[in-house]
Amino acid sequence: MTISDRPPWVADAVFYQIFPDRFAASSRVAKPANLEAWDAPPTRHGYKGGDLYGVIEHLDWLTDLGVNAIYFNPIFQSASNHRYHTHDYYLIDPLLGGDPAFEALLEACRDRAIRVVLDGVFNHASRGFFRFNDILESGSDSPWQDWFTIRSLPLDAYREGEPPNYSAWWNDPALPQLNTETPAVREYLMRVAEHWVRRGIDGWRFDVPEEIETVGFWEEMRQRVRAINSEAYLVGEVWGQAQDWVNDGSRFDGVMNYPITEANLRFAAAERIDDDVVAPVNLSLTPPLDAAGYATAVAEHFDLYPPEAHQSNLNLLGSHDTARVLSMVGADPDSVSLAAVLMFTLPGAPCVYYGDEIGIPGHQDPGCRAGFPWDRQDDWNHDLLATFRGLIALRSTTPALRHGEYRTLSAEGSMYVFSRTLDDGVVVIAVNAGERGASTGPIGVTVADLVWGQGTSDGVSVSVPRRSAAIWSATR
Repeated sequence: MTISDRPPWVADAVFYQIFPDRFAASSRVAKPANLEAWDAPPTRHGYKGGDLYGVIEHLDWLTDLGVNAIYFNPIFQSASNHRYHTHDYYLIDPLLGGDPAFEALLEACRDRAIRVVLDGVFNHASRGFFRFNDILESGSDSPWQDWFTIRSLPLDAYREGEPPNYSAWWNDPALPQLNTETPAVREYLMRVAEHWVRRGIDGWRFDVPEEIETVGFWEEMRQRVRAINSEAYLVGEVWGQAQDWVNDGSRFDGVMNYPITEANLRFAAAERIDDDVVAPVNLSLTPPLDAAGYATAVAEHFDLYPPEAHQSNLNLLGSHDTARVLSMVGADPDSVSLAAVLMFTLPGAPCVYYGDEIGIPGHQDPGCRAGFPWDRQDDWNHDLLATFRGLIALRSTTPALRHGEYRTLSAEGSMYVFSRTLDDGVVVIAVNAGERGASTGPIGVTVADLVWGQGTSDGVSVSVPRRSAAIWSATR
């Protein structure tokens, strides 16, 4: 593999992250009793009954938004609403509609040219995973003991507040860690990944890959998946610097780009960040950044990776593992809009967490996992929705925003100005995060037409109102 051996379609993608239990529910899937009301505040363990047919029935929403790729949180059989507690890696959860719903989803997505990326949770399974369950039942007679790291028997899997007597993710007894040093475990996980790529998915998002330390595991995973689909996208959940994971192209194409999330929000929201909301989240959103600080943060981050990796990183404002972006920025929709401008115009593939485009609020898990309020459009932020739609449309029709070289043009006070350049096409993006209008001096390119937002230009400099952004076409 080489550093340029990355799927070319990713740079052109706009991802939408779907938490299946909470996005949409269809009458085509029989619902069990004891579901939470769809509009009730989400709880940590309750189910709302979203399913894959519900996703199919709302694909027009995604295409109207401009989405052409979906990243799904886990969809395999599990005893949890988030499905990170995998019971069977080869079965689509029956509450999601099972295999028929999955096949119908793939077909419907193919018809709309929407890519599908699944969540691969290969570090840990669950107490209901057959081999672990066999150890619970059979103890020392179980043939599956080497699939896990067991310190003593019988397994003590349900004692609250005490670390289990086996290796578990963050000592959570519900999440026994798979022992990937055992060849049979490693082979099992490789075949799971291969199976679903053969079934037609377009890639994997790998959960907590740093937890799997087996030498060569991720290199083999890449080789085997890409042998089936040479354009399969492999992206890792690595929250910090990830040079070892992406730079030489032997493991992942990119990572979930949380450092850019942090920089974008620290600049766009500044002192509006709600520390009480952010505190439980694994994000650093203080201190605020002015334009110069933001320019430095982005430059330092871009220095970490080759251009091909930046094109394949997944840029986001928030996810199922953070509070809702609107809540993190103190319920200020302007901050969300400014951060969205940055997300959609920086190198990398933007990813919208379901409902962020209409301003769904929510604190950390479970608050960030509410049901999409399809029937409460009066609660939507329609201005924010228009912002997302407009930015996605512009990105989709402007090659320089997807593939162009990135360069800082001005970083003074509260306004950051940069360009994306592809051949003779130049786009200038100006974000003014301050409370007053701001102007630049000459920025080194010839500014032409305003293509999005609010701003003026005399051809050599730009001006943008307070808490606003503007995008122009330009020439060298």
